[in-house]
Amino acid sequence: MATHVGVQALPLPAEARPPDSRPADAPAQDFSLFLREQPGGAMQMAFAIDGIDCAACIDEIEDAAEREPGVSLARLNYTTHRLTVDWAAGTAPGPAGVIATLARSGYRAYPFEADRLEAIEHATSRHLLRCLAVAGFAAMNIMLLSVSVWSGNVSDITPETRDLFHWLSALIALPAAAYAGQPFFQSAVRALRTGTLNMDVPITLGVVLALGVSVFETVNHAEHAYFDSAVMLLFFLLTGRYLDHAMRRRTRAEAGNLAALRASSANRVGIDGQVVTVPAAAVKAGDEVMVRAGERVPVDGLVLSGSGAVDESLVTGETLPRPVAGGESVHAGGLVHDGVLRVRATAVGEDTFLQEIERLLDRASTARGRYVRLADRAARLYAPMVHTAAALSLVGWLIAGASLHQAVLIAVAVLIITCPCALALAVPAVQVVAAGAMMRRGVLLHSGDALERLAEADSVAFDKTGTLTLPEPAVANSEAVPAELMQAAARLALASTHPLARAIAAAVPGAVPAGQVREVTGAGVEGTIDGVPARLGSPAFCDCAALAAAAAPDASLVAVRLGARCAVIEIRQALRPDALAVLDELRRQGRHIVILSGDRAEAVAPVAEALHVEDWWAQARPAEKIAVLESLEATGRNVLMVGDGINDAPSLAAAHVSISPITAADVARAQADAVFLGDRLAPVPAALAIAVRARRLMRQNLVIAVAYNVVAVPLAIGGFVTPLIAALAMSGSSILVTLNALRARGGAEAADVVAAAEADASAGASASASAFATKGAS
Repeated sequence: MATHVGVQALPLPAEARPPDSRPADAPAQDFSLFLREQPGGAMQMAFAIDGIDCAACIDEIEDAAEREPGVSLARLNYTTHRLTVDWAAGTAPGPAGVIATLARSGYRAYPFEADRLEAIEHATSRHLLRCLAVAGFAAMNIMLLSVSVWSGNVSDITPETRDLFHWLSALIALPAAAYAGQPFFQSAVRALRTGTLNMDVPITLGVVLALGVSVFETVNHAEHAYFDSAVMLLFFLLTGRYLDHAMRRRTRAEAGNLAALRASSANRVGIDGQVVTVPAAAVKAGDEVMVRAGERVPVDGLVLSGSGAVDESLVTGETLPRPVAGGESVHAGGLVHDGVLRVRATAVGEDTFLQEIERLLDRASTARGRYVRLADRAARLYAPMVHTAAALSLVGWLIAGASLHQAVLIAVAVLIITCPCALALAVPAVQVVAAGAMMRRGVLLHSGDALERLAEADSVAFDKTGTLTLPEPAVANSEAVPAELMQAAARLALASTHPLARAIAAAVPGAVPAGQVREVTGAGVEGTIDGVPARLGSPAFCDCAALAAAAAPDASLVAVRLGARCAVIEIRQALRPDALAVLDELRRQGRHIVILSGDRAEAVAPVAEALHVEDWWAQARPAEKIAVLESLEATGRNVLMVGDGINDAPSLAAAHVSISPITAADVARAQADAVFLGDRLAPVPAALAIAVRARRLMRQNLVIAVAYNVVAVPLAIGGFVTPLIAALAMSGSSILVTLNALRARGGAEAADVVAAAEADASAGASASASAFATKGAS
């Protein structure tokens, strides 16, 4: 559980102060830099929220934001305290209105900035630790006093001595509780001011009542006081809250890794060729930047010149540095290992691939599935029930003849032990941890209930081109082409933007662009290499028609001529490196595999044969793909559709659950429930394994939360539980469900799936290389 730190406990510098803390005469703040336009004209902005104390705050904050005119959707990430607000197209975005609305609800909101949030979270953690230390120190001293009083013969203790020790305990307990209880007291007061009941209200009421009863007993020279119980109660509650806070900070490490990839500055190349270091935010699309060895690429762009190896492991999931040269693309966040690259920016700031991954990860953490909604509804109804149960316990024991003192202590125990913290954390904790685990496996969720639907999938339907095969074509016969001709072809290819030319350039890393290259429309390019005329293009353009006639009929052909020498380069789309291993793993898990492709039968058949798939469809139009999915689901199957093309979008939307590669068409990614990174298919079975594990953990946590209440509440109402024991039980249940949720970080099942796919990747690659190559649209 998070904690709230008040203004007194966390003074913010002027530049970090939220907008609602500005002086009354300060000018209105301009939020235009933080607004992002969405497809269809909608607007979106991310806010950092200060004052979140528990999972019950999620609904309160989202409901408050959605009451603001024009707001179509508000989703809070409980882990990062990031609120994403969407305004409907055609409405005037009102960030200031959202901030004011949340302020009235007791929460401070301001534009989300990762650095400022981390500073606040660090201060929150330190404040929480100080509160814990104060409570622990006070509890130890009060316990020493209690032991001193009762260590001897009870009959030998005079009333004066007992009262003295009680007053000493009060002098320690009252100020210690006032300080250590801030995270709970401030949250409870804020909730009561807005007319709501959160989880900290019963906690605060229980602590205050325990202290009040102890002071009353001390004033009236009673034999017992409960200062030790009240302070120990705070100590155990703070322990649970601090551990939860620490666990959530660990979960935020994935998002922090992405934030660390952003370059803070860029070496912009001016029109005059001068290199000037500027903030990365100052670079615009079309600008040229220079990236040296050891620097991170600040933008998405196209390499104009230079060569080097770029580590994009945290962006694309590939562990080995990727050689890049002129004509190839690079992503923001990539680390240049060696060489110097000159890059033309194609996407900057919020439009980069890295930012897209961050948004997907944030969406995965805030989306809600069936289990999340069930737990939310239960937790929302639970707070009033807690107070009702405590009040009825108080009245019932008084009617039964118990003293006011005994009845109040029982009511306090009921207030504490019935706090729905475990229930509120049961599902969201698993969802956040599972989303992080999937991100590490290269999978980013779109949909709220994707985890649950992935866990239900028992069949997988794959598109072919761009899904089972790599999206970019590759040279298939480079060994058969003389090295000098292949080198010449790569140098000429660097001057062309044609997809087949990019494949040729990629086959010869480090090639230097040829000088004086001229493009011949519809035919190819020609130039001079070391004084020798050279051409690259169609076989007819290069006078290589005879060689082309002997080439493979299912390949795209590009000819190269260097003087009198000529060769034909075959370009095909190869299977993803681990395709065979992944499909074998899915079959081992008992899942039915089919291929749905819009390509020709003669192109699909070799793929199906290489991957041992018996059920496949070729030349399938979008409507026919949907018909196949419906026929499979009519037999009781839940189908996971994996596709990437524009014509796959309808079937991705129609399937029980869907996933697409990050390289898919925009419309396909928008319809998919998840996307995966990199050139391998291993993230697909990993996502299925993690989803199955997450669903099991969600159910376990719900059972733990319900079982805890079924056992604990009757014991508290029956008077068998003291406030101290109640605090231990409540904190223990919250810690238990959180620790159980952490098992979703991966576990043996997901790790075994990925390991099996990676171990057999070479076998899959060999099979695919010997089987085929395909061309055409999926």
